[in-house]
Formats: sequence, C-alpha cells, structure tokens
Amino acid sequence: MTAWKHNHVTLPNLKMHNVREGDGAPLLLLHGWPEFWYTWRKNIPILAERFDVIAPDFRGFGESENPEAIPDVGDYAEDIVQFIDALDLPKVGLVGHDVGAFVMQDIARRIPDRINGLFFFNCPHPGIGTRWLGGGHYKELWYQAFHQLEWSAELVGQSRDTCRVYFRHFLNHWAHADGQFDCDLDAWVDNFMTPGNLQGGFNWYRAVADYRQKIIDDGVPSLSPIDVPTYVLWGENDTVLRPEWSDGMEKYFTNITIETAKDAGHFVHYERPSLANERILAFFSG
Repeated sequence: MTAWKHNHVTLPNLKMHNVREGDGAPLLLLHGWPEFWYTWRKNIPILAERFDVIAPDFRGFGESENPEAIPDVGDYAEDIVQFIDALDLPKVGLVGHDVGAFVMQDIARRIPDRINGLFFFNCPHPGIGTRWLGGGHYKELWYQAFHQLEWSAELVGQSRDTCRVYFRHFLNHWAHADGQFDCDLDAWVDNFMTPGNLQGGFNWYRAVADYRQKIIDDGVPSLSPIDVPTYVLWGENDTVLRPEWSDGMEKYFTNITIETAKDAGHFVHYERPSLANERILAFFSG
C-alpha cells in the first residue's frame, strides 16, 4: 500500500489526524512514543482486509494539532472518546502500544459498553507499581524526566542530525535487534522535525508525571477491574517495559489472555508484524 487515506476530524479542542483503510467493524490503532500513525504501516494493510482500520495521531503527535496548554493525563482518553463520537462509531475495538495502551485503559473505564475488545502490546498497567524504579530500572527511565525540561525539545531538535541520533537510540535500544527501523528512520526524523512535534510528544511525559509519581510513592492503586475482553502480546526482550511486569494484570482485567512474543522487544507490532496481525485478527474475529 503506497497511498494512505489521510483524514482530519475536528474535535472541541483540536483537529485530530488519522489514516483510515478498509471496511468492516471499526478497529482503532493507538500508537506509543516515540511513534505516530506510521508505526502501524506493517499492520494497516493486512488488518484492513477485514476491518475498518483507523490509526489516529494523539494530540501533539504526527499531523494532529498540538494545543499550547500542557494537557492533563485524562485529555488523551477524552480526545479518543470524542473522536469515536465524531465518527459516529457505536462500538470499536482498540489496539494500543505504550502510550496507547495506557490511554486505552482510561477509555475502557469511561465507555466500556462501546468497546468490543482491548488488544495490548507491552502495557504500562497500574500493577507495575514501584517496580518502575526497582532493580536499577531507573536507569532506563532517564528520558521521562528529560522530556519534562523546558529546553529538551529545543536541544533534540537543533538539527536533523541531533534528532536522528536521539530517535535512533530508542528505536534500536528498545527493539530486539539493532537496525530494524533503519529503513524508516528518515520518516521518524521528518515527523519529529515538524514544528511542534517534539514538544507535543514530550508533553505526554509532563501530563503523566504526577500519576506515575504517585504510583512510585504510594504503590499499586485500587481500581475497579475492566470486564472488556483483553489480549496482551508482550515482547520478551523489552528493556523499558519488562515482560515479567505482565504479572498482576489479572487484578485489573477480569477476562485476559497474556502471551509472550519471542524475538521481539518494545515494538512487537513493528518487529513481528505477521504474529501481531495474526493475533489481532483472531482476537477480534471471535
């Protein structure tokens, strides 16, 4: 597929970009960081053979607008709920990775009756608790504090070279093997060198900072479980969201299946697209 169908949907607080392909039951693909809609390029064509696939950019990411005010962590879920309403979709399936997986949990608690299922890649769930900083893992999280500095986006965006070095690090370090993103690295640099996109992506870490700090300080929160059918496909070599952290998810999801993806790191949908597509198709086809 060489020609993507780009659309913009006007919401109360921003204009949200999305790519939409295929027919059938609606399936939303929600990206993480450092990503945008194009991270799903290996998934959209296959999934669109059976589903109405919609891959939006979160606020501040990709081609979506970036409101000036620092968002609240709940704004990202509210945006998607408004997006679903604007498209007049009575029910949807949700597929998400990283940031998208986090936001999906909020969406599922807001509109559970409108969600057909939740499919997570490497999910930052509440049960991780204080393990974010345990066992020396704090060394993997430096970027989250860095992104909250007022000058971080300016520093990374000094040139295409500095931007390339920065994102090449994460795409290599978090993947199972170096070089898997080499063919798409220019697309990542183009995206994040677009004015506002570095800061827009970094703003996620400002928005979620207080929530994560509370979990680190106080431990695992008490939340009502989510009853929506749930599938988790977690890369066994993820260095930032460790695969052993999938334990405890059963406390927050009453109907959940968890699978480990071999030869995959943080970006299972990109690193092992055939496996990812197969599991998504099977899960949402019942």
